[in-house]
Amino acid sequence: MDTFIYETLPSRVVFGEGKLETLSQELEKLGAKRALVLSTPNQADIAQALADSLGQRSAGLFSQAAMHTPVNVTEEAVRVAQRLNADALVSFGGGSTIGLGKAIALRTALPQVAIPTTYAGSEMTSILGQTENGIKTTLRHPLVQPKVVIYDVSLTLSLSATVSATSGLNAMAHAVEALYAQDRNPVISLIAEDGIRALAGALPGIAKDPQNRQARSQAQYGAWLCGICLGSAGMALHHKLCHVLGGSFNLPHAETHAVMLAHTAAYNAPNTQNAMTRAAKALDTDDVGAALWQLAKRIGAPTALKDLGMVEADIDKATDIALKNPYWNPRPLTETGIRELIRRAWAGDPPKA
Repeated sequence: MDTFIYETLPSRVVFGEGKLETLSQELEKLGAKRALVLSTPNQADIAQALADSLGQRSAGLFSQAAMHTPVNVTEEAVRVAQRLNADALVSFGGGSTIGLGKAIALRTALPQVAIPTTYAGSEMTSILGQTENGIKTTLRHPLVQPKVVIYDVSLTLSLSATVSATSGLNAMAHAVEALYAQDRNPVISLIAEDGIRALAGALPGIAKDPQNRQARSQAQYGAWLCGICLGSAGMALHHKLCHVLGGSFNLPHAETHAVMLAHTAAYNAPNTQNAMTRAAKALDTDDVGAALWQLAKRIGAPTALKDLGMVEADIDKATDIALKNPYWNPRPLTETGIRELIRRAWAGDPPKA
């Protein structure tokens, strides 16, 4: 048995249909009297209704959360929170909104309640990714960790099949990388394998019928597990490349993860036999990279970076950025190897080790 360190992250998880109704009680447990609700512009109407439902416990709504957590948006949100004398945050939405809540908390120490409406998984972590001047950076800090996470399957029923597919693959990427992370441990490996299995089983059902509550609940459970992986184990090449592509080329977050996952898994497969054995078991396959690529196609997720707006001329630039200050990775990073990986992902070619 290898040596390892396992450290749990403190958070309260409330899981189940109808649990959104417990928000006021959860805020009361935190001692919050004026909670600022956060959302993207697209979810502003629903978030406003949520804020209204809190009555006097609501400080108002800030609905300008944006992809990749731009620092200028965060700074504006902090000013709004201070002006409204907010003493807590409620992040209602996907990764963009939860990222904004984390960024505000880092600067103000306000406690957060996260209410995810996608399968991003970032609500279970003390990790913040934020973008300034075209560069996306990440950090870990205890203040970034939401105090409470409320999972209510009813909030995911309005997700389109396409958004569900990309969001689910985004979550799955956290678990795949946790299996071969430098600080992996037996507990997280068990959680990662079950998270991969849950999402791989649920996503095709959602693609067939977006109103399938059983599949939706299974996907939400899988996303929770994958979020634990993201928060408890370091990441590697996959997340590095996605941060480069998102922060430097403004590619959409979940869609980029969906495209890259099969390729980064295939690249690392020769150096991660034990991890790939567990992932293969969860996916019921002999080839993890190929299975992930086929799953993406089956559920209608994008499989080419060019379809997300990346131009071929940016492949070399992306390679150069990725090789600067690289994350730890089980397989050494080479300019030839990384360029070919990005090229195949750009073109939509099948993954190759």
